[in-house]
Amino acid sequence: MGAGSAGAATEGRASRRGLLRMFGLVAALGIAGNAAAAEPTAADGAEWQAVLDRARGQTVYFNAWGGSDRINDYIAWAGRETAERYGVDLVHVRVADIAEAVSRILAEKTAGRTEGGSVDLVWINGENFAAMKQNDLIGPPFVEALPNYRFVDTDGKPTTLVDFTVPTDGLEAPWGMAQLVFMHDTEWLAEPPRTLAALAEGAAGGEIRFTYPRPPAFMGTTFLKQALITLAEDPGILQRPASEADVAAVTAPLWAFLDDLHPHLWRDGRAFPANGPALIRLLDDGEIDVAFSFNPADASAAIEAGELPDTVRTFVFDGGSLANTHFVAIPFNASARAGAMVVANFLMSPEAQARKADPTVWGDPTVLDVADLPHEHRALFDALPLGIADLPPEQLGPALPEPHPSWTEAIEAEWSRRYGG
Repeated sequence: MGAGSAGAATEGRASRRGLLRMFGLVAALGIAGNAAAAEPTAADGAEWQAVLDRARGQTVYFNAWGGSDRINDYIAWAGRETAERYGVDLVHVRVADIAEAVSRILAEKTAGRTEGGSVDLVWINGENFAAMKQNDLIGPPFVEALPNYRFVDTDGKPTTLVDFTVPTDGLEAPWGMAQLVFMHDTEWLAEPPRTLAALAEGAAGGEIRFTYPRPPAFMGTTFLKQALITLAEDPGILQRPASEADVAAVTAPLWAFLDDLHPHLWRDGRAFPANGPALIRLLDDGEIDVAFSFNPADASAAIEAGELPDTVRTFVFDGGSLANTHFVAIPFNASARAGAMVVANFLMSPEAQARKADPTVWGDPTVLDVADLPHEHRALFDALPLGIADLPPEQLGPALPEPHPSWTEAIEAEWSRRYGG
C-alpha cells in the first residue's frame, strides 16, 4: 500500500471512530436529542468534558482479581492518579474469581435493581464477558467515547475487538494483552520442552517435574485449552459454539492425553495447585521444573520481586500459544458510570499502559499501537527495560485464538467429572 492509500485508510478509520465516539457518548450519558444530526466533534472536546464534570466526586467500585500484590499495587497507583487528576475515587473490590461479580450483577438484575448497582467497573474477558453480554448485563456501548481509544492497536491486535470469538461491540475497553508462555529454571532443566508431546515425554521419563492448576482456576483451564488446540484434529471447530460440534469426539484426544499424563505429574496427579501464583511458588520452591503464565513478562517480574530465582527463563512451544486481550467493562446498572468511563480511559492512556508494561511494576503487555504514538508517549515505552527472563516480542511465536467460551464450560465440566473427585 502506498503512502497515499495508507493515509486515506487512516483518515477513514479516524472519521469512523469520531462518529462512533459521538454516538457512544450520547448513549452512555443518556443525552437527549438527535445524535445523527449532531456535528461530530473530538471525544476529548466538550463532550468528554461533560463526562469529566459528571465523574468528579464519584466513587468507582472496581471489581478485579486481587490475587497478585503487583497488580493490586498497580491498581492502587491508578486510584491515586484518578483521584488527583479527576476527583474520582477508585475502590478496588478484590475478588478471587470475577464470576463472583458477574453473579452479583445478574442477581441485581433479577431483583429489578436497574440502577445504583454495586459494581461500577469490572475486569473481564472470555466466558464472563460472553455471559454478561448474553444476559444484557453490560451497556450501553461506551468505548468509542473514550479519548485514549484512538491509541489502541485494533488493526495489529484484533483481539481488542473480538473477545474469545465474541465481538466486543464497544461494551468493554481493552486494558492489556496476554499470551501463554512457559518458564523453566535453567539450573535444573537446561533445555526446555518445545512441544506438548515433549513435555509429556519428559514427565513420563522423570526428566521434567510438572503440574498445572486445578480447573476451573483460570490458568488450569488455559492449559487444557492449549492442549486441546494442539491435539484436536480440526482446531478451527473450536472457534464455533460447542453446541455445533460433537464435543465428546472433539475433546477425546485431550482426555486420552491427560489420562496418560496425570500419573507422572507432581504428587502423581492426585493434587493440583490452586491457581497460577501457586504454580509459580512450586517452581520457586524447586518442586517442579516447568511452570507457565499468561503474561510474557511474568517471570522477569517475579524475579524482580524475589518470587523466582534469576536462573528462570521464558520459552514457548513451537507452533504458537493461546493469546487474548483482557478488558474493563461497565455494568448496565453502574452507580458511577461517568466515573467508570474516566477510569477506563485513564487505564488506556500511554502513561498508564507504559507503567503497566514495566516488568518492575507489572509487566503486562500494552494494547496500544506504540509505533504510532506521539514521540513523547512512545519514549515511555522505548525506555522500558527488557526483563532478564523475557523473550523479545519477535520470539513469542504465533498467537493462537481463544476457543469460543462454550468450550471452556464444556471442558471444565468434563475435567471435574473425570478428575475432580
